[in-house]
Amino acid sequence: MKLQEIKVIAKSKGVKDINTKKADLIRAIQKIEGNSDCFGSIKANGCSQMDCLWREDCLTTS
Repeated sequence: MKLQEIKVIAKSKGVKDINTKKADLIRAIQKIEGNSDCFGSIKANGCSQMDCLWREDCLTTS
């Protein structure tokens, strides 16, 4: 997903600082959604969250 699309999602979810790095922005969205803020972390390699919006980007980032 492109950064501009992520910024739109972040803004709609009430993330305050949308001018930050892609990974940090996604983690902020994950946290607001009540999910683990694990985007791009080592935990993603064993991720069982098949329906995660960020899964494809995450697995290529980690």
